[in-house]
Amino acid sequence: MQPKGFERALGVGELLSGIARETLAAELGRALGRPISVTTPSGETLLGEPAEPGETVRRVPLRYDLEVVGYLQASACDEGRLRALGGILELFFLASARYFLASELHQEVVQADFHELAHKHQLLAHSEARYKALAAELEARVQEQVGLIEHTQRQLYQAEKMASVGQLAAGVAHEINNPLGFIRSNLNTARSYVETLETFGRTLKTQGVPQASAWVEADLDFVLDDFRALLAESLAGAERVARIVADLKGFSAVDQAGEASVDLNEQLRSVGDIAATQFRGRAELVLDLGPLPAVRCQPGQLNQVFLNLMLNAIQAMEGRGQIRIATDVRDHQIRVRIADTGRGIPEDILPRIFEPFFTTREVGQGTGLGLTVSRDIVVAHGGRIEVESRVGAGTTFTVWLPIGPD
Repeated sequence: MQPKGFERALGVGELLSGIARETLAAELGRALGRPISVTTPSGETLLGEPAEPGETVRRVPLRYDLEVVGYLQASACDEGRLRALGGILELFFLASARYFLASELHQEVVQADFHELAHKHQLLAHSEARYKALAAELEARVQEQVGLIEHTQRQLYQAEKMASVGQLAAGVAHEINNPLGFIRSNLNTARSYVETLETFGRTLKTQGVPQASAWVEADLDFVLDDFRALLAESLAGAERVARIVADLKGFSAVDQAGEASVDLNEQLRSVGDIAATQFRGRAELVLDLGPLPAVRCQPGQLNQVFLNLMLNAIQAMEGRGQIRIATDVRDHQIRVRIADTGRGIPEDILPRIFEPFFTTREVGQGTGLGLTVSRDIVVAHGGRIEVESRVGAGTTFTVWLPIGPD
């Protein structure tokens, strides 16, 4: 769009702007030899002094762009010389007009640029405010999603732990039912022995049978010996039940909240006892436990890690094999190695074993969370899990845990 300065006519006042009018009037008067003046078409004097009343005044028109914009006048002068000066003024008007129009154009361009920049600034300010609002909304949504992920993660951990407990439930029930079965049988036998002794006592009182012969006939020596053996066996069975229950409670940490200082060797023995039914007929469990310092940890969570690694080792067996658990201290860290003689893990699968929901088992046979949960638990304790495997030779998982300050 063309600037408005090009669309309007310039007056003599604008054409004379930007110059020292008194100096110009003096120089023109000196050239003419008479005082001169420049007036508007309406008679307003813009340059020089107006003629005195009664003087004979000559004037010539001053044109710009073919239009009369004013008059050059002087009293008692040569009209030819006056016209010549008028022509010089018109040439001056052309130069002045170029300067005026250029300055006005520059001003309009600067103003247009300013308005454009102001408009862009307004748009940028609006965009910035919008982006800030979007960023705040995004931050709130991220925090909401983080909370949801943490909640879901806790649920997954609990689900994985419950899956492990459920897998062991049948075996633990069998372990408990066996000692309870012979305790019940032995106590029933003991009850019959008591009835025999009661009958013998009544016989002694009512029939007057000599005590020695009656004792022999009732074989009470055997009864008492066997009775003592039955009671001892019953007590051993009860202790076995109590140990199984204690191991299970230790695994689930139902009686313990927060951290505790524990011996990891005892935790490994406890988890091994709980998983005993899974080992039978499939693998031999060998414990090579070195002396360890007490470590402060979440016992229930680490027990879940050890159980997951043991169950994975058992499931890796294609025939009867061996699972060796070794512990020691290296570089101020506790090292727990769980090695199996199973089929091993292929190299293309090994980098993915800790991915959530990744499993090589058939559908319905696993959640694919065991190793993920185990790694996260160990990392939360400030440690790490390493794995080495060779197809056909077995796999070794190594858990490193910091000992912590003395």
